[in-house]
Amino acid sequence: MINGEERYIPIKVGEKTYKVWTQKFGSHPSVKILLLHGGPGGSHFSLKCFEENLGDEGFEFYYYDQLGSFMSDKPDDKSLWTIERFVDEVEQVRCALGLDAENFVLFGNSWGGILAMEYTLRYPQNVKGLVVSSMQASIKDNAKYVNDVLVPQLDEKSVKRIRELEAAGDYGSEEYSNLLGPFYGKFIVGMAMEEMPPPLQKFIGTLNEDLYGYMNGPSEFSISGTLSTWDIKDRLKEITVPSLFIGSTNNSMDPEQTRWMASEVKNGEYLHCEGSHFMMWNDPAHFFGGLVDFLRRNVS
Repeated sequence: MINGEERYIPIKVGEKTYKVWTQKFGSHPSVKILLLHGGPGGSHFSLKCFEENLGDEGFEFYYYDQLGSFMSDKPDDKSLWTIERFVDEVEQVRCALGLDAENFVLFGNSWGGILAMEYTLRYPQNVKGLVVSSMQASIKDNAKYVNDVLVPQLDEKSVKRIRELEAAGDYGSEEYSNLLGPFYGKFIVGMAMEEMPPPLQKFIGTLNEDLYGYMNGPSEFSISGTLSTWDIKDRLKEITVPSLFIGSTNNSMDPEQTRWMASEVKNGEYLHCEGSHFMMWNDPAHFFGGLVDFLRRNVS
C-alpha cells in the first residue's frame, strides 16, 4: 500500500464474509499503528487530525472503520455486535496488513480503547505497544463518575428533563438531543457543537445509531447497552507491553482512573491533556507531543 492508499479487507464470520475499510499513511519498519475509533459504530473521522499532527513524524499508521461503521459493511445482525467478535475482526485486519510483534502498535480512543485492551489481553504475543485514550477500565465506574462529578456541573432543570425523557424512552426527539448539547459540548467535543471541525461533524453525522444504541445505549449521558457491565480492572496487571494511557481535564472518562490504569499495568505511563473526550482536537500539541515521545522511547 502506498501513502494514503485505501484497502478493503475481507472479514470472515462463520460462513459469511464482510469487508472493512482501511487507509495507510507513512512507512516505518518498527512502528505501525492501527487506529481504533470510538462508538461503537463511529468512524475514523474522529481521528482525522492524525494526518496533520502525526504525519510528519515518520511513523506508519492506519485508519480503519470497524464493521458496522461508515466506510465498511453494515450488516443488520446483532449477533455480530460483541466484544469478542470485534477482537477477532482486529486480528483479521492485523494479519491482512502484515503487522506483527516487531511493529504492531494498537491505539484505541473511547470504545476503541476497550477493543485495544481486550485485544491485548487475548493476543499479547502480537502487540508491541498499546495506547488507550479517553477510556476507563470499568463502565460502571464511568457511569458513577458521570453522575457524581459531571452531571452536577450541568443545569439542574435540564438534567431533570433529560431524565424524564429517558424514563419515557424518548431518546430520538429533538428536545433530548438539544438538552444533551451542553454535556457533549463540554465533555465530549470540548467546544460548542456548531464550532466542531468538519471531520467531527462527519463522525457524529455518520454514526451507526443502531449499533451504538445496542452496545452503548442512547448517549454517553446514559450508558445502558451491552457494554454497561464491562469491567477489566482486575485484569490490567496481565498487560505487560509498553502502554500509554491518556486522560484529560474535561473528559467524560475519569482521568484519575485513567492515571490509575497506567500504574496497574506492568509498563504503563500516563499522559494528561487539557480538553475533552476528543482531546486530540482540543490540545493537539500536548496530545501528539506526548504520544510521539512515548513511541520513540518505547517502541521505535
